[in-house]
Amino acid sequence: MEILWSPWRHDYINSTTSDNAPPTCIFCVAKADPAQDENKLVIYRGDENFVMLNRYPYTTGHLMIAPYAHIASLTTASKATTDEMMDLARRCERTLRETYRPQGLNVGMNIGQVAGAGVADHIHLHVLPRWSGDTNFMSTVAETRVMSEDLATTYRKLAGQI
Repeated sequence: MEILWSPWRHDYINSTTSDNAPPTCIFCVAKADPAQDENKLVIYRGDENFVMLNRYPYTTGHLMIAPYAHIASLTTASKATTDEMMDLARRCERTLRETYRPQGLNVGMNIGQVAGAGVADHIHLHVLPRWSGDTNFMSTVAETRVMSEDLATTYRKLAGQI
């Protein structure tokens, strides 16, 4: 049996299972200090929402659009927030198509923990470029993703493009 190492997953696993640390909202941390945008992977700031790279992406270019307001459902979001979120989704689609030439995209939300939300109390919209064959045996057999590009390169390609 071959062993595939993905040490970058260690940080994610520890951050989600630590009993010592209080829960931290990744979106509230990311929105807090615009001077830290590159470190926090924020590539665009709007009036109501911001766009950031997913630190643990499913595919290269996996973006998330989150409101500045810490809200758990679409029903509590203002119309200005949801309107801008959809406008940003359109801009993200355009940018990802121009930059990565994907064959398709997934756009969606998981609202609430039982629906699969990794951050259950701060809504966010995922925008992922997809290619034929990008869901191979690695994800289902080894729970490992094969990424074609590191996050720093993805950040440089997408920052300022949305």
